[in-house]
Amino acid sequence: MHTWQWRTWEGLPYLTCSLLEPWSHGFFTQHFWPRSPLELTKVLHPEASVYRLKQVHGNTVLSPTEIGSEFNEDQELTEGDGLVTEQPNQAVWVASADCTPVLIASQRTGQVAAVHAGWRGTASKIVPEAIAKMLSLGSELEDLRIAMGPAITGEVYQVSQQVAAEVGRSIIPHHDENAIVDALHELPHSPVLTDPHPDRVRLDVRVVNTLQIQMLGISLQQIAIAPYCTYQTTEHFFSYRREKQKKVQWSGIVSI
Repeated sequence: MHTWQWRTWEGLPYLTCSLLEPWSHGFFTQHFWPRSPLELTKVLHPEASVYRLKQVHGNTVLSPTEIGSEFNEDQELTEGDGLVTEQPNQAVWVASADCTPVLIASQRTGQVAAVHAGWRGTASKIVPEAIAKMLSLGSELEDLRIAMGPAITGEVYQVSQQVAAEVGRSIIPHHDENAIVDALHELPHSPVLTDPHPDRVRLDVRVVNTLQIQMLGISLQQIAIAPYCTYQTTEHFFSYRREKQKKVQWSGIVSI
């Protein structure tokens, strides 16, 4: 069983996962707001170069070479929702406030990825896209270690049937919305729960991501999911759905 540890920096709490132990990484809490990845990288690895994107809820995964420059506060950000490193000592960051932050590391190459997987990115398979990019750079499936950070859980994430079907189509190739949602309900570890509202369901995006990853041939032993819901853990995490504020928490990891 993979364990999650609370650590502190200057008295402020952030979360790490035993699965990613060799890599400096952190799922940071709302207490670090509004610090940027430039400051947060100092917590993990002061010498690392820093990369982030302008997140757009898509499935574009880029490398530092493709971005062209390290992050600084004044630059125009490149659009995308996933970053895969190419060299050691590159820190990659994603922001989230209910969406799933996914950190991936390769035992073979030391490379890492940071992915922002909301329902739209999950519907368009952003985590498999990031994994494909890591494989193209020399990793093998069995080398990968994948940790999904705090996000809104299925118990409280109410969505329309249409959204559930759009996300579900990534694992159940069917055209009919109702057929997809019905098939999702029947899965052994279903990513959907019923909702009192007739046209709505509760959706667990992290479960869908897990199923996508398993479909690639990656085992559950290679995946860890944080036991925290952003919506319900008010003392540690912002939730856009709870507060409707444009605040985020950052998750980052440094290649070795």
